[in-house]
Amino acid sequence: MARPLDLQGDDEVVGTKGVVKKVEFVRIITEALYSLGYNKAGAHLEEESGIPLHSSDINLFMQQIRDGKWDESLTTLKKIGLVDEKIIKLASFVILEQKFFELLDKEKVLDALKTLRTEISPLSIENNRVHQLSSFIISPSQQVLSGVSGQGIVRVKSRTKLLEELQSLLPPTVMIPEKRLVHLVQQALDLQLDACRFHNSVVGEMSLLTDHKCGRDHIPSQTVQILQEHSDEVWFLQFSHNGNYLASSSADCSVIIWEVKLDGVFLRHLFSGHQKPVSYISWSPDDHQILTCGVEEVVRQWDVESGECIRIYEKNGLGLISCGWAPDGKRIFCGVTDKSISMWDLEGKELECWKGNRTIRISDLGITSDGKHVVSVCKENTIVLFEWESRTEKVIQEDQAITSFVLSTDNKYVLVSLWNQEIHLWDVQGTVKLITKYKGHKRSRFVVRSCFGGLDQAFVASGSEDSQVYIWHRGSGELVGTLAGHSGTVNCVSWNPTNPHMLASASDDRSIRIWGLNRVNMNQHGTVTNGANCCNGRS
Repeated sequence: MARPLDLQGDDEVVGTKGVVKKVEFVRIITEALYSLGYNKAGAHLEEESGIPLHSSDINLFMQQIRDGKWDESLTTLKKIGLVDEKIIKLASFVILEQKFFELLDKEKVLDALKTLRTEISPLSIENNRVHQLSSFIISPSQQVLSGVSGQGIVRVKSRTKLLEELQSLLPPTVMIPEKRLVHLVQQALDLQLDACRFHNSVVGEMSLLTDHKCGRDHIPSQTVQILQEHSDEVWFLQFSHNGNYLASSSADCSVIIWEVKLDGVFLRHLFSGHQKPVSYISWSPDDHQILTCGVEEVVRQWDVESGECIRIYEKNGLGLISCGWAPDGKRIFCGVTDKSISMWDLEGKELECWKGNRTIRISDLGITSDGKHVVSVCKENTIVLFEWESRTEKVIQEDQAITSFVLSTDNKYVLVSLWNQEIHLWDVQGTVKLITKYKGHKRSRFVVRSCFGGLDQAFVASGSEDSQVYIWHRGSGELVGTLAGHSGTVNCVSWNPTNPHMLASASDDRSIRIWGLNRVNMNQHGTVTNGANCCNGRS
């Protein structure tokens, strides 16, 4: 602890809540002025308010550090009101280490050795660091100038950096933390963002002049295009990682690649070749290929540019039910009807097969971005995160049967859809734990899929058997929108990863709807009709 500045009236408060102390408030304003380069204004505020930014001892201490007067600064350090001996020692160590390196830099090796033996070592702290400093006496050529330490080479800090380090060590009552006012303002903005259920735009649109609040028009809610090239129920769809393409699959056994442009979404390729309905699609990490999986059939690899089928993956006597790419794009993973998971190279050679209850006949498979974990439904109500190299597992245990799941792009969360018409958000970092439940959508007979989406994946969207798309705020679980337009069950949704204002939905009504922002005058962008060129919601 430290003794605060001794000022009269330091218990006076400002603001309506009675919690903001005037002295502290003025001091952080003064610090902000100095940090922004307004030195005259900072000095004038100190003079007019009678509230100094720092005590005279702190000002002297800071000047001594800037001037490299190490011995004097250590004497002043003991006068500034610190009562915690550990803080005094840590601050002394940082100062003396700087003195040590600057002596070495001036090739005053004996003086540096004396500082190490008679000043640094007696502090009896940071012993490993002391041993490292000793090595620089033996090999002073290791020591080089300029800033940070790395690869075993310790570098001399600038005195400005030294002051910043000391500032982080000393209590804020003694030295105001650097840019404290900016930090508080940023914190207030973050809290406003967290409280905003519809925030789906870049932070740059925020203003300090007004409280932040977005309306419902910031989330996709307007049908801007209807795609009707499939001849049967559309079961699955997925945007590419770069957001430039959308892939869809159908009970008509076809797969379509759609190209996303500024003036609409257009058919690029129609893939045919599967003998059964296509239930799952996975984009390669570079978006140059896709994998498509027929219902308990084969997995096909397609080239997005040419539209050609590059390779077919199959196992004799068994069907494949799911597929996914390794992050390096050099291997693929497939779920198999015998409950195993196989890993293949791109040439079609099976590299490894994990047998046992690794998957069930639900077409979902996730691979974490580091390539270490394969995520699958291993039992009716259990998801396993299997680290295939170490053979270790994490488990998500639900009370209800699981219909589908999706892994967040940052690997932190798994979104699980259940038979009981709930969607659960699980945190899988460290200990697995349930975070939020989402309710409201309808599901009684079919598999309906959900997804993360929006700016920073702040929303959860799902299909529904009542022909609507449901959108929740991910953090609060609050239902923020229902999108009507389809005339059949909405089987799958996908949010464009690079355009938070674009959402796609696939339905039993054989159509795909592209949803964008609810603009007042849509006619200026185009007419909403089958396959028409129109606004795709991109801002």
